Amino acid sequence: MASALYPSFKQLLLGGDIDLAADDIRAIIVDTADYTYSSGHDFLDDVPAGARVAVSSALGSKTITSGVFDAADVTFTAVTGDSVEAVVLYKHTGVDATSSLIAYIDGVGVTPNGGNIVASWNASGIFAL
Repeated sequence: MASALYPSFKQLLLGGDIDLAADDIRAIIVDTADYTYSSGHDFLDDVPAGARVAVSSALGSKTITSGVFDAADVTFTAVTGDSVEAVVLYKHTGVDATSSLIAYIDGVGVTPNGGNIVASWNASGIFAL
């Protein structure tokens, strides 16, 4: 699976229902043995709890420049559990059934050992429209 923006996110963005700069955007590192991307997924409740290895706090230093979304790198602290192969970005509302999925980023490969895991975003940004 290649990285992708969730179609439901695109609809929310075009409708003005999500604001990447102002909303609480978070990242989850996931085990793809327990979660498979689907273009039909729209909310966090579509990502099984067993696939969620660790969840970040709100992304900081978010920017939107020339159609590119970026933020400060994220540190997941004291991570244990299954291997990690992807990152899912979502709009945090505090309720899985209303927390909109934004992006699926693959190409990650790390095995937690109880230490910190840093998600270092690409120098050209997290994603571009």
